[in-house]
Amino acid sequence: MAKKIKIFTTKTCPWCAKVKEFFKSNNVKYTEVDVGSNQKAADEMIQKSGQMGVPVIDIDGQIIIGFDKIALEKALKKAS
Repeated sequence: MAKKIKIFTTKTCPWCAKVKEFFKSNNVKYTEVDVGSNQKAADEMIQKSGQMGVPVIDIDGQIIIGFDKIALEKALKKAS
């Protein structure tokens, strides 16, 4: 079953780029939302995570804040 993954990012965020690199190198499909240009998405991210900083990753409803490789790997295994 495919995982539903959304990354809340901004164009200038180096940690967002690391998350996207990690997903690409592991052949993980995701949806990227730029909260710098989309206020509705920014509001959604804050509501889900309580955070204003990026990246915020939503993997099947599990919220991961920042580039936390161990948490990402664990969430991807759990979701598969």
